[in-house]
Amino acid sequence: MSDPPPILHPGRRDLIKAGLAAGATALLPWDRAHAELPQIARERTMILVWGGREGRWVDWDLWNPYSIGSNHQNGPNLIYEPLAYYSAFADKIQMWLAESYAFAPDFKRLTIKTRPGIAWSDGEPFGAEDVAYTLNTLRDLGPKVRWGVDVQQAVEQAAASDGNTVVIDFKIPAPRFFFFMTYKYDIGVYIVPKHIFEGQDWTTFKHFDLGKNWPVTTGPWQVVEASPQQKVFDRRAAWWATDRKLAPLPAVERNIWLPFAGEQQAAQALITNQLDAGTGMQPATFPTVFRQNPKIITHTGQASPYGYMDWWPISLYVNNERPPFNDKDVRWALSYYIDRQQLIEVGYLGACTASKLPLPPYPPLLPYFDAVKDLLAKYDTNEFAPKKGDGLLAAKGFKKDGDGFWADAQGKRLNVNIIGFGAGGSAIGPILVEMLKRRGVEASMALPPDFDSRFQKGEFDGAIYGHGGSINEPYATMRLYQGASIAVPGAHQANFARWKNVEYDKLVDEAYVTAPDDIKKLGEIWRRAMEIWLPELPDIQLVQNYHRIPWNTTYWKNWPIEENAYVNGAHWHLTFAMVLWSLQPA
Repeated sequence: MSDPPPILHPGRRDLIKAGLAAGATALLPWDRAHAELPQIARERTMILVWGGREGRWVDWDLWNPYSIGSNHQNGPNLIYEPLAYYSAFADKIQMWLAESYAFAPDFKRLTIKTRPGIAWSDGEPFGAEDVAYTLNTLRDLGPKVRWGVDVQQAVEQAAASDGNTVVIDFKIPAPRFFFFMTYKYDIGVYIVPKHIFEGQDWTTFKHFDLGKNWPVTTGPWQVVEASPQQKVFDRRAAWWATDRKLAPLPAVERNIWLPFAGEQQAAQALITNQLDAGTGMQPATFPTVFRQNPKIITHTGQASPYGYMDWWPISLYVNNERPPFNDKDVRWALSYYIDRQQLIEVGYLGACTASKLPLPPYPPLLPYFDAVKDLLAKYDTNEFAPKKGDGLLAAKGFKKDGDGFWADAQGKRLNVNIIGFGAGGSAIGPILVEMLKRRGVEASMALPPDFDSRFQKGEFDGAIYGHGGSINEPYATMRLYQGASIAVPGAHQANFARWKNVEYDKLVDEAYVTAPDDIKKLGEIWRRAMEIWLPELPDIQLVQNYHRIPWNTTYWKNWPIEENAYVNGAHWHLTFAMVLWSLQPA
C-alpha cells in the first residue's frame, strides 16, 4: 500500500486575500462609545484587540485577578504592578514595587524591602502590609485561586516588620520564590490592596466600581470605562515611577482594548489604521496586510516568521485520566502518526519550528537540552514513523475495522476529539485531524467558545495548547506534570495532561529546593525526571509557538522589534506595561 498523498495547503492565503478585498470595514467602537469621556486625540491613543469571546468581553467587570473567571491578560496586567519585572529577552530583572530582596543562607526566609512613598490611586499608602496580606491570603485559599497552591506549598507566614519590610518564612527552602512572584510572560503574583480586599471573598469579589474609581492601582493607568464592547484606560496625571526616574510617564494617554472578533476584521482595522496592535495572526495574512498598509510591522519586520519564539511550546494534549490515553503506547502511537515538518509547511507556510520538549530552546535552557540529548535520540518525540505506531496499537489489541479505522477488542474505535482555540488551533488543528485519519485514527476538531473552561476542568480527549513553564531553568516546566498541580485554577503552571507519577513528583520537589543557579545539580535532577517522562510522553510534542503580533507604526514607534528586543511584546503578558512606557509618538 502506498503512502497517502500529501496534505495540500487549503488555499488559506487566497481566502484571506478575498476576505480582505471584500473590504467590510471593521466595526470598532473606539470613536463613538465613550462620548462621556474627555476627548483624546487619535495620535495619543493606543487601540488594540485581544481576547474576549465571540467578539465580546465576558469579564469586563472582573478586575480582581484572583476572582473566578478573571484573567490578568485582559487588562489587570496594567492595573496590578509587580514587585519586579523580568525581561526574558534582556535576561534582566528590574526591581519595581520592591527595591531589594535577600534570602537567608538556607533559603527558608526571604526579606523584601518595598519602595517607600508609593500610594494606591485612592491615596492609601502601598507597602509591606499589602504584600504580607496577599501572600497569607493565597496561602489560606490554596487551590481556590490562581497561585494559591504555589504559595501554600512554600509559605509558612508573611509578616510586615515595618511599613516597607516584609519577612516571609518558608516551610521548605524556596530559593526561586522571589522570581516566581516577579512578572514575566504570564507568571507572577499580583499584589492587591489590603484596605479593599480584606474581608472580601476573593473568588467572587470583582474590585469594580467606577463610582469609587475601582479598581485602584499603583500604576499609571486608571480604568475609566468597561463594557462588553471595550475596556478603556486613561493615563493618570502622575506616577511614582516617573518621580523616581525608573520610567517615563507613558506618551500614550488612552488605552482602548477591544475584544477579538476575527482575523479578517482585525486585519482590515490595521490596514485602515483603526488599530495599533493586533493579536496573533496567521503567516498567510501578513503579506496582504503589508501591501495595503506598509506601516504595519512585526517583531521580525515584514519578514517571516513574522514574530518571535514564545515561551509556550504547543502540544497535542491527551487526557491521561481517560482510557485509552492513559496508556503510554497509545500516546506514542499518536505521536508517530504526526509529520511535524508537514504540519509546519501546511499550517504555518514554513514559518515555525518543531518542539522536542515542553520548553523553549532559550539560551539559559540549552544546557538542559544537552543534558538529555541521548535520551531524545532514544525517545525521539518528533519521529514520524507510522509503522511503529501501527505496531504499538496492534500489540494492544487494536485492529483495523472495515473502514480502515483502529478499533479495540469490543469494536470501539480509537477516537480523538480535539479542541483548540485561537490562531494555533485553527492553523494546525484540521491538519492534525487529517493526519490521524489517514493513519486510521478517528479524529475531529472543534474551537469551542468555552475552550478554557473545558480544558482546565479536564473535559477533553485531545486539546491543542501550550506550556506555561520554564524560561531560564527547568523547575517550572517540571512542575507542569506534578500530581499536586492537577486541576489548580488558572491557565499556567497547571498539570493539564493530568498525568501522575510518584517518583517524578519527588524529583520536582527536589528541584524546588535546589538553587536556580546550581545548573549542575538541576541538570542531574532534570535528566532523572526525563528518564521517567520521555518514555511516558504525557503529551505529544508539536511545534514552538511564535507570537506573530502586527504592530502599526502610523501613530507609535519603538515597538520591541528584533533589533531592539527590550521585552517580549505581547500586550496580554504581565510585562506589557514596559512596552507602554517605551513607546514614542511616530
